[in-house]
Parts: sequence; C-alpha cells; structure tokens
Amino acid sequence: MLIDAKSIHSTRRRSIFKTISWRVLASLDTFIISYFITGDPLWAGSIAGLEVVTKMVLYYFHERFWAHVTWGIR
Repeated sequence: MLIDAKSIHSTRRRSIFKTISWRVLASLDTFIISYFITGDPLWAGSIAGLEVVTKMVLYYFHERFWAHVTWGIR
C-alpha cells in the first residue's frame, strides 16, 4: 500500500506526547550514566533535570521541522 506524502499529517499534540515519552526514557538513561560517572545521586539528578528541559524544547522543534519534510516518505 502506497502512502501519499501529502496526506500524512503529524499533529502538534502527537509531537508533544512523543516528546514526553521519549524524554522519560532518555532522562532515565542520563540519570543512570550520570550516577555511574559521579557516584552521587544528587549530581546525577541535577544533570538529568537540566537535560530534560533543554532536550524537550530542542526535540519538539526538531520533530515539527521533520513533519514538513517529505524526503524519504513513499
């Protein structure tokens, strides 16, 4: 079944939910790595907490950009 690239539409709500679900997984990964490196759960939490904010904003705009790119869609 072929998909018409012009008929594909990703809503902003979908992008927000994808952003949140990805951040939960990625932040857990950051916390684990930070804890392994520092050995301090407070430092690890601080690093993971800051990373949540910056990466959610960046990912949202990255996702919205790619929602308009038709390259690679059949």
